[in-house]
Amino acid sequence: MKYLGIDFGAKRIGVALSDIEGRMAFPHSVMKNGSDIILRMKMLCDKEGVDRVIIGESLDRNNKENPIMKKIIPFKTALEEELGFPVLFHTEVLTSQEAKLIQGENAMHDASAAAIILQSYIDRENNRLS
Repeated sequence: MKYLGIDFGAKRIGVALSDIEGRMAFPHSVMKNGSDIILRMKMLCDKEGVDRVIIGESLDRNNKENPIMKKIIPFKTALEEELGFPVLFHTEVLTSQEAKLIQGENAMHDASAAAIILQSYIDRENNRLS
């Protein structure tokens, strides 16, 4: 199973892809968030043969939705409608900060944050199935 991971931001969206077996996540790209983002995500999923999409769920320290979730939820719904399969949430607690610590703040840190989200999801699923 091939996965696509998303670190959603109001201006930029970090994207990660897994290997074909769905075991390892890798930073892929950073896309500008705009009116055509759903179409660009669909095109990427089709091109890469993606079977499942994971979006970082932005929660605060009290496990309540951060303000950005008001934009993530309609994005998720629109993406599900376009792809024709469910898009799943996975926690993204401090992933952007972790990515910046590992590689510094640069043009790809959002993609690295997406890879951290996706790898966390993959690891959880693999542990659940073991």
